[in-house]
Amino acid sequence: MKEDKKKNSSKSKADHPWHQKYTWSNFVSLLTSTRKGYKLLPISHERSVKRDYTLIGELDPASTDFIQAVESITGAPSSEGNQVQLLINGDQIFPAMLEAMRSATTTLNLLTFIYWSGSIAPQVAEVVCERAKAGVRCNVLLDALGAARIERKLIEDMRECGANVAWFRPPRWYNLSKLNNRTHRKILVVDGRIGFTGGVGIGEEWTGNAQDPFHWRDTHIRVEGPVVRGLQGAFCENWLEATGEVLTGANYLPDIEKTPGGMRAQVTRSSAGKGDTNAETLFFLAMAAAKKRLWLTTAYFAPRPALVEALVEAAKRGVDVQLLVPGPHIDKDLVRKAGRSNYSKLLKKGIKIYEYQPTMLHAKTMVVDGVWSTIGSINFDNRSFALNDEANVSIHDVRLAREMEKQFEFDLKQSKEFTRRRWSRRGIWEKTQEKFGSLFTPQI
Repeated sequence: MKEDKKKNSSKSKADHPWHQKYTWSNFVSLLTSTRKGYKLLPISHERSVKRDYTLIGELDPASTDFIQAVESITGAPSSEGNQVQLLINGDQIFPAMLEAMRSATTTLNLLTFIYWSGSIAPQVAEVVCERAKAGVRCNVLLDALGAARIERKLIEDMRECGANVAWFRPPRWYNLSKLNNRTHRKILVVDGRIGFTGGVGIGEEWTGNAQDPFHWRDTHIRVEGPVVRGLQGAFCENWLEATGEVLTGANYLPDIEKTPGGMRAQVTRSSAGKGDTNAETLFFLAMAAAKKRLWLTTAYFAPRPALVEALVEAAKRGVDVQLLVPGPHIDKDLVRKAGRSNYSKLLKKGIKIYEYQPTMLHAKTMVVDGVWSTIGSINFDNRSFALNDEANVSIHDVRLAREMEKQFEFDLKQSKEFTRRRWSRRGIWEKTQEKFGSLFTPQI
C-alpha cells in the first residue's frame, strides 16, 4: 500500500506542469494557465519552443489558390493587368531607373538601403535635383547604417535643390532597441505609376554587366500597373516612421488602369516582429507548394533550421531543388561560412548547390514550377526573414517565369557545382570555420 502511494505520488509530480521541461519564454503562460486551472498544451505544440512549419491543405503554385493563400496570410493584395520587365545588372538597371526618374511630373520616391559612391551616385542625385527644381516632390529615404558611406555633399545638393532627404532610424539613445532592425528595401516609385525593386544598391559595384569582381551580378524589375501601389505603400510605411508625413492623394496614389493580358502580381511587405514575418511565410509557402522545380538565387544563404527543413522536404517530394549562391567573391564571408554549414544535409537529400564564380552574386530571386516568381530585397537568411524591413514582388506568369529560368540556367554555366563527394573532401579548417559561422546565423 505504501509502495502504491509512493508510485502515485511520484507520478503526480512528474505529470504536474511544473515538472515539465518549459523554457523561460513559456514561464508567464505557465503561471497564468496553472492559476486558472487550464490544461497546458504539450510542449511540442508550443510555437515559442518548436518554431518549424507544417502546411495544412494542398497548394499548387499554378493555381489561383496559391496566390490567395499568399494574399490571405501575408496581407499582400494581388492584382491583374501588370507589366513586369526583368532587368539584369547595372547596364540594364540604371538606365531604366534614370529614364523613369527623368519622366517624373508630380512625385518621385526613392528608398534604398545602400547609397555609396562611384559614378552612379552623383548621377542619381543630379536627376533628383533636376526634378525637384522642376517642381516635382522628391522624397529620398536612406537607411542610416546601410547608406552611411554616402558623400554628404550629395545630400546637401539634393536638399538645396528642394528635395526631401531623410534618414531611416539614425542611432539615437531612444531607439537603440531598433538599431539592429534596418530597412533593406530598394524601391523607386515615379508618379505613383512606375515602380522598381530588386537587389540593386546605389554604388559603383552595381554598375556594368558583372564583367569582373568589381562589378556585381544583380536582378531588378520595372513594373507598371496596380501592383505599383504596393511598392508605394512599402515606401510610405518607412517614410512615415522617418518623417511623420503620411503621403496620400492622387499624386502618390493615382487611379491605375490594368493592361489587358497583363500579369498577376502582388507585393509582400515584411518587418521585424516577435512572431513569424511575412518574408519567411512567403518563402515557406512557395517551398511547401512546389511540385516540379524550385530554383533559388540568393546573395546571402544562412537560414534557420526550419527553412532548411522546408527545402529538404521539397526535395523528398521529388522537386528539383537548386540553389545558386555566391562563391569566392562575397562581401560578407561569415555569411558564406554559416550557410555552408548546411551543405552536407542539403546535398545528401539530392539538392543541387552552385556557387557563382565571376563576381559577387547579389540577386534575390526564386522561381517555382515555371509559373511563379518572386524578386526583391529578401535574402535567404535570418536578417531578411526576421530582422529587416523587406519587400518583394511576386508574379504569377509563365512568360516571366521562363525568362527567370533562362537567366538562372545562364548563371549556372558560370558557377561551380558541389557534389557530395567534392564537399566531403574539404579540410578540417573549412569545417571549423563553418561551425563557427553557424553560431551567428540568428544575426546574419
